[in-house]
Amino acid sequence: MAIQMHSTNYNTFRYQICCSMQPQQQPSQNNIKVVINGAAKEIGMAAVIAVTKARGMEVAGAVDSHLIGEDIGNICGMEEALEIPIISDLTMVLGSISQSKATSVVVDFTDASTVYDNVKQATAFGMNSVVYVPRIKPETIAALSAFCEKASMGCLVAPTLSIGSILLQQAAISAAFHYNHVEIVESKSNAGAFPSQESAQIANNLSNLGQLYNREDLETDNPARGQRLGEDGVRVHSLVLPGLVSSTTIHFSGPGEVYSVKHDITDVQCLMPGLILAIRKVVRLKVERLWVS
Repeated sequence: MAIQMHSTNYNTFRYQICCSMQPQQQPSQNNIKVVINGAAKEIGMAAVIAVTKARGMEVAGAVDSHLIGEDIGNICGMEEALEIPIISDLTMVLGSISQSKATSVVVDFTDASTVYDNVKQATAFGMNSVVYVPRIKPETIAALSAFCEKASMGCLVAPTLSIGSILLQQAAISAAFHYNHVEIVESKSNAGAFPSQESAQIANNLSNLGQLYNREDLETDNPARGQRLGEDGVRVHSLVLPGLVSSTTIHFSGPGEVYSVKHDITDVQCLMPGLILAIRKVVRLKVERLWVS
């Protein structure tokens, strides 16, 4: 696996990524021990399977408020039980794992309201954190950054773990220098919080380039024109219909042409290569304030 990751600030970044999932390995003392917080969720179960299959890491704990006491391997439909029960007390899990003195990472799929306390607990036990939760607030990011810097621990907060989404944002940044008009259209099958974290991140990235888009209707407040994010005219339109896949399309236009880039997510599995990459990266960091989504 070859990885080059370069961060500049919260909102702009560039990546060159080549990664692959490895066959399941027997646990060893050198493996990264991974705690999945939110293990009973769909993404949590996918993460358990992905970590179990990945080279050099193993699932060491499963935390959730549902299915307490059930073996996480059985819950995930694995051929054999992992002999790791789901426990509701994060502190108990962290305390048990910390005694092994192994390199450990807590992956947090919980909720924006609990992330700060969860990371504080992980840091107290000498563990790095990978956070992937919806609608995490910038002030929470800032607080986590200050706390982890003081503790000299790494914490990676990811608005997306999809490598395809990152590539989409790379393409958008490249195109923005050549077009004066841009609109973002997103679609989902269920009505969640809009604009989505991904679309907001794209709009922020484009805003930071110093461009001014859609000058002709920059000041319009017509709701049908979508929500304008920032002061540079980047608009987001959200479409919700049952049966739609999660999709993000960025449309650019200039004289005589339209350029569109699109990314679809059809399954939570698309987030797993990015998750494994994030776990491997965060254990090598003192402090990380990188937004990856």
